[in-house]
Amino acid sequence: MMLTDIRTYLRERGQATLTEIALHIDADPDAVRGMLQQWVRKGKVEQSKVEAACGSRCNRCDPASTELYIWRR
Repeated sequence: MMLTDIRTYLRERGQATLTEIALHIDADPDAVRGMLQQWVRKGKVEQSKVEAACGSRCNRCDPASTELYIWRR
C-alpha cells in the first residue's frame, strides 16, 4: 500500500523531498528511502540533491530534506 501511496504522491507533485514523502505517508524516512529505491530500480523515480536554500555548503541541513525524488513521466 505504501508503494502505491508514494507513487500517487510523486505523480501528483512531480517531485518531493524524502522528508515531505515521509510526512505524507507517516513513515520513518529511512524506511521510505528503501521503498523509493524500488521505484528508482524500475526507472520510475530519479533521485537528486537539493541545493541548500541558504547558499552554503556547510552540510548542516537534515539530509532527508535535501534528498529529492522526481517522478519520471
